[in-house]
Amino acid sequence: MATVAITGATGFVGKATLDVAIHKGLKVRALTRRNAEPRERVIWVPGTLDLVEALEELASGCDAIIHIAGLTSTPNPSRFEAANVTGTANMIAAAKSKGVERFVFVSSLSAREPELSAYGASKAKAETLVEQSGLDWTIVRPPGVYGPGDKDYLDLFKAAKLGIVPVPPEGKSSLIHVEDLARLLVALVPVNPVTRGQTYEPWDDNAFGYSHTELAEMIGEAVGNSGAKAIALPPAAMKLGAQIDGFLRGGKAKLTQDRVGYMLHDDWVCDLRKAPPISIWQAVWGGEAGLKMTAEWYKEQGLL
Repeated sequence: MATVAITGATGFVGKATLDVAIHKGLKVRALTRRNAEPRERVIWVPGTLDLVEALEELASGCDAIIHIAGLTSTPNPSRFEAANVTGTANMIAAAKSKGVERFVFVSSLSAREPELSAYGASKAKAETLVEQSGLDWTIVRPPGVYGPGDKDYLDLFKAAKLGIVPVPPEGKSSLIHVEDLARLLVALVPVNPVTRGQTYEPWDDNAFGYSHTELAEMIGEAVGNSGAKAIALPPAAMKLGAQIDGFLRGGKAKLTQDRVGYMLHDDWVCDLRKAPPISIWQAVWGGEAGLKMTAEWYKEQGLL
């Protein structure tokens, strides 16, 4: 039975990945900042990405590492460097020190355009570290990830229920359900010459992506409001919105100035040339079904 180390296992993507790994019969060593519920075949390792000893303990006895942990949003963009770049360097060093060759790294589509945001720049730097590590690596660049447990898309669902969905100016983006992403990450654990040294951009069943208007209408249908309309916000309005969100929610703000930087970009559709091999993985969730399932989860949790 193979053993895999997972960072970020208590986060949105990490929880789903942990569930899939257990379902597939893997043993898991999972990094956690806080006390976690005991689970069969899971060893929780207390620590963070800046604690070398904890990362070495995490990697000890493992066959592969899935590095998910990182910072996705913060009012202070300088924090991205420490979390996403230095944190990845530390995880690579721990893998080497414990003789773990297989390294699956969760990056972001934003790494394609590092000049647009500090977050994207940090992920691009981290990708370079992985590529130069000498490990048996695979990089995964997810597009927008949604599903049960997510809070980033919640505001859009709430807005759709009211009938008006604020969206960026004209553009298109891909989506992926968190369960599909998790299945891909676990499928990449075994050593395989096909996946070695590859960078993948996975998506759902729509290879052409969704316009912001299409996404707003789909979310409207998911919450039971087929009359929901998208309202495209000009860049100045989005920047002002980020200031207001930061004032109201502080460190918990969903819309930050850094996020506005890449949200204004008009093409976040996954590259067909970077599709994971069908022999390894295929998406199960389509956009409409996945969004409706997510809306139902929000309702069950009393969030919608």
